[in-house]
Amino acid sequence: MIDVEKRKRVMKRSMQLGHCICNPKKSCPCDVFKEKDICPCAGEREHQAVEKVDLTTLVEKTGCASKINQNDLKLALDGLPEISDPRLIVGSNTCDDAGVFCISNDMALVQTVDVFTPVVDDPYTFGQIAAANSLSDVYAMGGKPITALSIISFPIETVSPRVMTQMLRGGMDKMKEAGAVIAGGHSINDKEPKLGYSITGLINPDRIITNSNAQSGDLLILTKPLGTGIISFANQLGKASEQSKSAAAKSMTELNKKAAETMLEIGVNSATDVTGFGLFGHLGEMVSQSGVSAEIYISRVPIFEGVSDYVLQGMISGGIERNMEHSSQYVRAADDVPNELLSVLYDPQTSGGLLISVCADKADILLRELNKKGIDSAAIIGKITDSDSGVIYVYNDGDTIESDKIHKINKEKNMEDISCCCSNSNNESCCESPLAADTNSDAGDSFSTFMGIVMTDGAISVRNKELITIALSLLSKCEPCLKIHINKAKQLGVTDDEINEAIWLAISFGGAPLKMFYELYKSKQ
Repeated sequence: MIDVEKRKRVMKRSMQLGHCICNPKKSCPCDVFKEKDICPCAGEREHQAVEKVDLTTLVEKTGCASKINQNDLKLALDGLPEISDPRLIVGSNTCDDAGVFCISNDMALVQTVDVFTPVVDDPYTFGQIAAANSLSDVYAMGGKPITALSIISFPIETVSPRVMTQMLRGGMDKMKEAGAVIAGGHSINDKEPKLGYSITGLINPDRIITNSNAQSGDLLILTKPLGTGIISFANQLGKASEQSKSAAAKSMTELNKKAAETMLEIGVNSATDVTGFGLFGHLGEMVSQSGVSAEIYISRVPIFEGVSDYVLQGMISGGIERNMEHSSQYVRAADDVPNELLSVLYDPQTSGGLLISVCADKADILLRELNKKGIDSAAIIGKITDSDSGVIYVYNDGDTIESDKIHKINKEKNMEDISCCCSNSNNESCCESPLAADTNSDAGDSFSTFMGIVMTDGAISVRNKELITIALSLLSKCEPCLKIHINKAKQLGVTDDEINEAIWLAISFGGAPLKMFYELYKSKQ
């Protein structure tokens, strides 16, 4: 129902001024009034406000690609007075993920804020992603989020408030999953929808993980695939597959909570989360702040399925170009590294994974624990060196590993990739042999424990043990074993040439089918 008196009162003032009182850039009556007989200044809305809308169609730049690029940001911040307070343990001068403020000898606050435009079309999913992305900064520092404030801008005059409700509900559900409480928020009427959160967390000052402590000899682990920005750009162009969009959305809604808890348990030297500045941007800050260099093996970097095809079709967003302007100063790529693949490592990520720098002797343990907790895409993608300060060397090491080719943990059978011959909690063989059904459970547990000890670093490294196991798997004619250990070897950086030599060595010797053959034989009787 239109309040005619209110409309007359508001429009009279606007006409006297020669401008709409709600938008001085417009005259009165405005185009909306002429076309739809609606006066937005009087609070009037369309009876059928848009309740179903693809959010990415309302914005120019999606997700973290909407952020100010590093070059312009550093120029804007340059010359500001330095904040010197002994209670501020981590400030903006190190370009870290969050600020840390000490409040006692054993407690400090971790604080961050993050706001961006939709990276997916569904409002509820966008809300989840916005929350997960904001929480990620606290997780990257090793903190525990406790409270949050929401910050939202929304085109309330043209899109139904119900859409905004779904955005906020998605964020609330994700914050609840993280164990954080939303204490309030702030809203702005804007043409483009945006959502983010200011997060406060707690941390022990002695357990802070910064981006400035990477050590020479460390291995680099990335916990999520790259390519969310490229997929979102392809979606805006109407060319992203449903499979790509679904995989990216699933990854972006996943919290980095388990990854953070795991790296705290194992102990790591440095970490950061990969978001708007891309892998090269965030790794560039890590190596420059730590005074080290890094080597990245592009074949080991996990990317989402379809991303390579989108890049080859020229779907390289302006966000990638802006990241290149700043981060290319760090990068030294070998001649045989395709420029198209380099683009993926500049791609602005939204709610990306953690990039962890960990001692080499802990890397395999950390990777295994991440896999156990369902972080299947985690991979060792390179290492830290001290050859130069602040330089990232990129080498081509074979075909790019897309997410569908990455070794997956068999969640349904609780399979551990330390051995293909272990038994899970249901006493089912990881190699799907029913022999375990009539095998004494104590013996099965003992054998599982034995294999766990065998497949750890000793006089022979785990890397070399995987090569040996590949040969033994072939000798045993165990196809599941072969597949598991080839995938595991590649995660550890074993090359295709090394794998081929192990295979031909097994072929040259022949051999008997041993235990696995016997298990498979019994299953057919």
